[in-house]
Amino acid sequence: MIGQVLLALAFAWLIYSATCLSINIRRARTMGVPLVVVPISPMNVLWIVVEPLIFRLLDHLPIHLGTFGRYGRRGWHFHDKAQSHLELGDIFALVTPRETFVHLAQPDAILEVFSRRMDFIRPIQLYQMLDVFGPNVSTVGWTDWQRQRKVVSAPFNEKTNKLVWAESLNQARDMLTSWTRHGRHGTDGMAKDTRTLSLDVLATIGFHKSYRFRSHDEPIADEARNYRHSLATVLDNSLLMMLMPQRIFAWPFVPQSWAKIGQAITDFRNYMLEMLNKERSLIAEGKPGTGNLISSLVKASADHSKPASGAKTHANGPAGRTLSASEILGNIYVINFAGHDTTANTLAYAMLMLASYPDVQGWIGEEIRSVLGDQKSETWDYDTTFPKLKRCYAVLLETIRLYPPIMALPKSTSTSTQNLLVNDKIITVPADTMVVPSLLAVQTHSKYWKPDPLVWRPSRWIVPSSSASNQTGSSTIGLEQLFEPARGTYFPWSEGPQHCPGKKFAQVEFVAVLAHLFQSHRVHLHHAEGQTLDAAREHLLAVAEDSEHGLLLRMRRADDVRLVWEIAT
Repeated sequence: MIGQVLLALAFAWLIYSATCLSINIRRARTMGVPLVVVPISPMNVLWIVVEPLIFRLLDHLPIHLGTFGRYGRRGWHFHDKAQSHLELGDIFALVTPRETFVHLAQPDAILEVFSRRMDFIRPIQLYQMLDVFGPNVSTVGWTDWQRQRKVVSAPFNEKTNKLVWAESLNQARDMLTSWTRHGRHGTDGMAKDTRTLSLDVLATIGFHKSYRFRSHDEPIADEARNYRHSLATVLDNSLLMMLMPQRIFAWPFVPQSWAKIGQAITDFRNYMLEMLNKERSLIAEGKPGTGNLISSLVKASADHSKPASGAKTHANGPAGRTLSASEILGNIYVINFAGHDTTANTLAYAMLMLASYPDVQGWIGEEIRSVLGDQKSETWDYDTTFPKLKRCYAVLLETIRLYPPIMALPKSTSTSTQNLLVNDKIITVPADTMVVPSLLAVQTHSKYWKPDPLVWRPSRWIVPSSSASNQTGSSTIGLEQLFEPARGTYFPWSEGPQHCPGKKFAQVEFVAVLAHLFQSHRVHLHHAEGQTLDAAREHLLAVAEDSEHGLLLRMRRADDVRLVWEIAT
C-alpha cells in the first residue's frame, strides 16, 4: 500500500513538472532567443543534495546524457566557461520546470542589468539559505538592504586594512615555516592550510582573537568549544546548515558529526551574543567599545539610526532602526563565510598555478625584490608597500578571472516584464524570469580576452610604461601600470551598489601572503623521478580544473597535491 502511494506521488510529481516545463518553454520562446531545456531545476533542494551522487553513477554508464549531462550539474558554468555563449550567442535561456534562467555574456547588457536595480532585482529567495543566524545584507530586499549595507560597510576601512596587512604577514610567516620544514618531501594539505590562514586573519581582525598558525598536520591542543573551533565547524558545514533546519542537529539520535555541528552552532551563537551584549553595554556607557567587528557594527548601527540635523524620521522605518541582534549575528556569519572561503580558495588556486608556472614565480619575485629587497616582512609598511606590488596583485586578478568564487549573479524581473537591449535587439524578458550575467563566460570569452583566454597569464594585467623603453632592470618595474579591462568584461567583486564591501580586505590579505611566500622561496610539485615539468604542470592544472561548485568554487583534490617549498636560487 505504501509503495503504491509513493509511486502515485512520484507519477503526479512527474506530470506536474512536465506541465510546468511546457508552460515555461512557451513563455521563453516569446523572447526569440536560443533555448536549452533541462528537466529539473538547479535550485531544487533535493536535487542539490543528490546531484553529485546521481552523476557519479550516470557518468559510468555507456549513455549520452545530452543537455541534461551538460547543464544539469550545479557546477556546469565552470566547466562550460564561455563555450555555450560561443555556440548559442550572447544571450540564451535555460528552461527548467521551476525557473527560466536568461544567461547574458554581452558587456553592455550586463552593465544595464546591474544599473537597473529596480527592474532587475536580487532574487532574495535564492539567497535566503544564508539566513543561518538571521537576516543579513545578502538576503534582504532593496529598502532594508540600504540600511544594512551602510552598517556592514563601516568596518571595512583603511585602518582595518593596515591590520589585515600585518596579520596576513604574521600568518604567512608561520605557514611558510611549516611548509619548508618538510624539505624535499613536500607537504600536502595546502588548501586546508590556506583556509586556516584565512580563518586566523578573520578571527584577529574581526574579533581580536589571535591564534598561532597551525598546519593541518600539526597536533592541535584541545580547543573544543572555543570561538575559533565553533566558527571553523560552522563555516565548514555551511551548505548542510543551509539545507537542514537547525533544530535537527540537536535531535538525540542524529549522527555524531551532526551533533558536533549542532553544538558548534549553539556555541557560536552564544559567543556572538555575549560579545554583542558587552559591546552594547560599553557603547551605552559612552565608552568606545573594544574596536572589533561587533563593536563596529553596533556603533555604526547606532550612528545610522540617528536622524540628520533637521531631518524627520519614522521610528519604525528602515532608516530609523538599529540592527537587531539577529541581524548583527546574520551579518557576522555572512562576513565570515564570504571572507573566509573566497580568499582561502583563491590562495589555493594561485598556489597551484604558480607551482605550474615557475617563470611567473620569478616574475613576481623580481618585483618583490625590487620593492622590498631583503627587508624582513615584520618591517613592511602597508601604505608604502601594498600599492607597489602590482605583479602580486595581477596574480590575484588573473586567478579570479579564471577561478571566480561565484560564477554568476542572478537577478530577477519580479512581477513585470522588462525590455533589455542586447546587440541592437530589444529582448522582452517575461515576468518572474531569472536574468543571469554570466560572469565566468564574459571573463573567458575570446572576444574580450586575447590571446589565449583560457590560459592563466598574470602578465596580461601589467602594462609597461611608455617611458620605460630607455631604462632597464628594477627601475622599470616601478613604472608599470595595471591593465584596465573593458567595462562589462570583468566582475571580480560584482558591480554596482551591491558590490562586495570586503574587496580591499581580500586584496590586501592575498598580496601580503603572496609577497612573503615568494620574496625568497619558490614552490614546485613533488613528482615522481623522471616526471617532466610539462607532465607535472599537466597534473596540477588537472587538479585545478577538477573543481565543484557547492556554495563557492572549490577544488575537489587540492589537498592531494604535494608541494615542495625551497629557497630561491
